[in-house]
Amino acid sequence: METNDKPQVNNTKRRALLILNCILLTVGNCGGPLILRLYFIHGGKRVWLSSWLQTGGWPIIFILLLISYLHRRSHKPTTKFFYMDTSLFIAATIVGVITGFDDYLYAYGIARLPVSTSSLIIATQLAFTAGFAFLLVKQKFNFYSINAVILLTVGAGVLALHSNSDRPEHESKGEYILGFVTTLAAAAIYGLILPLVELIYKKSKQEISYTLVMEIQLVMSLFATVVCTVGMLVNKDFEAIPGEARGFGLGETKYYVIIVCTAIILQCFFLGAIGVIFYSSSLVSAIIIAVLLPVTEILAVIFYQEKFQAEKGVALALSLWGFISYFYGEVKQTKKKDLATETEMSQTSNPTQNV
Repeated sequence: METNDKPQVNNTKRRALLILNCILLTVGNCGGPLILRLYFIHGGKRVWLSSWLQTGGWPIIFILLLISYLHRRSHKPTTKFFYMDTSLFIAATIVGVITGFDDYLYAYGIARLPVSTSSLIIATQLAFTAGFAFLLVKQKFNFYSINAVILLTVGAGVLALHSNSDRPEHESKGEYILGFVTTLAAAAIYGLILPLVELIYKKSKQEISYTLVMEIQLVMSLFATVVCTVGMLVNKDFEAIPGEARGFGLGETKYYVIIVCTAIILQCFFLGAIGVIFYSSSLVSAIIIAVLLPVTEILAVIFYQEKFQAEKGVALALSLWGFISYFYGEVKQTKKKDLATETEMSQTSNPTQNV
């Protein structure tokens, strides 16, 4: 629970951590789809392995928590390693299991679709986040935010009308369509996950600190990884990794480098996403994810020589229009709030004006 009597230095620290989490989210959001696709382009075929890598970097969070604990212990020897209570642990576990299945849907889509297409579809998670945020955390909307959601949804619809135009030559139409559907489903589920995390923060009986945010991310990633580990065991992916590495198009060494880098980059994404939720809201986290779409689009066309047909251009234009609409609305709303606050403070400091 946040209090209003925090010193100014804490506000400065919060802004710095918000910026840090935005950077982590940017790195993960732009680099994640590209490196996941790189695995499949050069011969990787294991969808459950790709799913596992999305959260398999959870030990990084454990190391950060250990460093935080050692720092606290140097000032207070009786400090605890984990602050999380049972109810918070259960909530994070449930969201983690949902995340594990979402990872599989996303990985399947990445395996079948060009990055420029999958990224545009994933942008629809903003619409799903907006809807679930309204239902779960009573998110307020204005004309501009509603307009942004509509434009992003229409943009995805444009892609759906011409979804077969950039189908890779080695894939059947059925596989491509299934990839489109699973990517859209992944966007919908992640659109639920973000407000669920915000709901956990709001309903927690504990005071949420950034250390606790990292603990929540650790539990979520751990149980998402458990789900994907079961999938890998059933699919015998662990046994197939050495053979797949030897036949990888970029060589065996780069195969393992890509696996490690994927786990690190995507852990940055997840930590950044829930960090932004903590310092702002699930909708803002979704907006940042979506606003990075043009960067991912351009990088995919440059590095993977992906086609950029007219319908992608239309969808991208609608998406950018939606982003501009949202941020313009946020600026107007902020100015209105600031003006109302100044007026209220003026009336409070000069009560005789009301007589």
